[in-house]
Amino acid sequence: MEHSIFQRIENANKLDFGDILSKSIELFKKVWEQALYHCLITIAVTIPIVIAIYIPYIIFIFSMTGHRSFNFSHGYEFYDQPEITSYLPLLILYVFVAFVLLIIVQALSYGIIAHYFKVLKKVDTGSSEDIGGYFDLIQKNFNKLFILSVTTFGIGFIAVLACYFPIFYVMVPLKIMVVIYAFHPEMSVSDIVKASFKLGNKFWLIIFGLIIISSLLAQLGILFCFVGLLFTAFFVHIPIYYVYKDAIGIDEVSEKN
Repeated sequence: MEHSIFQRIENANKLDFGDILSKSIELFKKVWEQALYHCLITIAVTIPIVIAIYIPYIIFIFSMTGHRSFNFSHGYEFYDQPEITSYLPLLILYVFVAFVLLIIVQALSYGIIAHYFKVLKKVDTGSSEDIGGYFDLIQKNFNKLFILSVTTFGIGFIAVLACYFPIFYVMVPLKIMVVIYAFHPEMSVSDIVKASFKLGNKFWLIIFGLIIISSLLAQLGILFCFVGLLFTAFFVHIPIYYVYKDAIGIDEVSEKN
């Protein structure tokens, strides 16, 4: 049986670019502290994994440079420099492990962003629902988040291979996927993807414009010695929340989750 969200997207309300942007700015004034917390938590979770990815890479680069000795006739010379083919099995293993770790990083980020969407809903609507902890959606549905992360990576990779231009098209549905997951975690990954493309296609130009403008506004934190980015980085998700709310609506269908 098809999920009710598809019918709701079919009958979606029209979106107003200016209204969504102004409401996003007003909501940000109320949730900037939570935006900071979510940003810091995301950084705290992802940095150790990123370090784990780069340490073997740095070690490999140093091992490939070999050692240098000084010769008066030829200057510095390398000796005992290993052949790259001897490292090929390790390189393949490293690329695979690094890919998996990057997918895990993205999955964790998606879970934290999904919780941020629930915070936005609670503050915006005055709802009394329990939104849980920052990692609740990760603990309950990590497998789904991991598959969703792999799926978005695959879609983006295919778009890049197609001469980059399709990346501007898929940018919109990829941005919508997390908000749909946040309010409908019971949906399958395939349904989340289909719903995201369906909603994205319906309002592509408006959503694309909101993504660009909100991304530029989020960069204003640079004016405050870059530290301000920690406060403004999560602003980009607020217009997406209002796209979902204004087009589809937030009601008991999401409350039960």
